[in-house]
Amino acid sequence: MNHILTQGNLLRVSLCVLALLLSACASGPQTSIRPVDPLSVKVSGSVNRDFLRAVEYLQGERYPEAIELLESVVEREQRLSAPYVNLGIAYYKAGDEKHAEESFLQALRAAPLDPVASNELAVLYRRQGRFDEAKKTYRDSLQLHPENLPLIKNFGILCDLYLQDVNCALAQFEQYLKYQPEDPKVAIWVTDLKRRAN
Repeated sequence: MNHILTQGNLLRVSLCVLALLLSACASGPQTSIRPVDPLSVKVSGSVNRDFLRAVEYLQGERYPEAIELLESVVEREQRLSAPYVNLGIAYYKAGDEKHAEESFLQALRAAPLDPVASNELAVLYRRQGRFDEAKKTYRDSLQLHPENLPLIKNFGILCDLYLQDVNCALAQFEQYLKYQPEDPKVAIWVTDLKRRAN
């Protein structure tokens, strides 16, 4: 959990527009409004500056300041998912799971099935014991982002440790190893799951 969206991520997404996002490019829990193309969004300089300052607060574990600034950012710019994701992370780190969930859901309204927002929300659900909701969130997002490693790995963890579904976990971890074959920890997990499956 907690993939803070940073300036480096912003520059990677768009060279022509300083935008507030990493991942507002999917479609998913169906909304009546089409997702915004993040590359077409022009963001004011003050919003971008405040977003980047909030990222610094998050990285410095200054969660109340990050929350205050991100609340201001999302009040002024509601079309992108990154500010909502970071707001959810800040709330979670501050111990406010209710507002964290609301923020992740807002991110998904801005960018349905955004893989970062989906992963953060599913991990929150898992930690709250809401396993069916976590599973659905992973499955839905993986339909559009089948190569997203955090989604794959965390779905495997959910299947293994929380759902006790060896076959589901094995499928996720084997998929993960196709993209990260050198991950020794996941390789050990796969060996253990195969032993348990027999």
